[in-house]
Amino acid sequence: MGNRNAGNGNKKQAVVLLSGGLDSSTTLYLAKKSGFSCFCLIFDYGQRHHREIESAKRIAETAHCHYRVIKLNFLHKGSALLDRNVEVPKHGSGIPQTYVPARNIIFLSFALFYAETIGAKAVFIGANAIDYSGYPDCRPQFYRAFRKAAACGTKSGVEKRGIKIETPLIDKSKAEIIKLGDRLGVPFSLTWSCYRGGAHPCKRCDSCYYRRKGFKEAKIKDPLK
Repeated sequence: MGNRNAGNGNKKQAVVLLSGGLDSSTTLYLAKKSGFSCFCLIFDYGQRHHREIESAKRIAETAHCHYRVIKLNFLHKGSALLDRNVEVPKHGSGIPQTYVPARNIIFLSFALFYAETIGAKAVFIGANAIDYSGYPDCRPQFYRAFRKAAACGTKSGVEKRGIKIETPLIDKSKAEIIKLGDRLGVPFSLTWSCYRGGAHPCKRCDSCYYRRKGFKEAKIKDPLK
């Protein structure tokens, strides 16, 4: 199903940003449950490993959704997600070194472009502002501002046919997301969260910390543990 164009005959199409992690995978299954025919965008932006990209592709295939891997060249090399010479930090306070400048702005802009091109009614992103690393472009105020920009900066918005920017997980804890994903049948065994990649999760980075915390609080066994 990779690299196939979505048709525009379905009146309830959605573009879903899929990274291969818990949040984006749960968002995909939630969008499907809501009746959307989903087209997944998976971004290869030079991250330090491709483990999450492979996970995203397998999840899209398991969900019987079309997907496309989009290659981007992020020039910034100061992020631990882009530069192997920068150490991935352990879980801590403040915005971590894994921050990639304006990443969600770029991803959402591309998704909005694609949604308008194929006539999709919504863009779904699994952003979360509860159990998260403090990235500025994961906060509710950012999405409120982006929705306003989309409404006045696109043809569909000006013509009052605006594309909805959906953030269904924005105010949920990681445990709540995992419980929701479990009810929806999300294949947690295919998801990947660790920033370091490798054969096994490092159990030390921010993403591993919140994943472990979420499964523990949800009282559900993590198949990757």
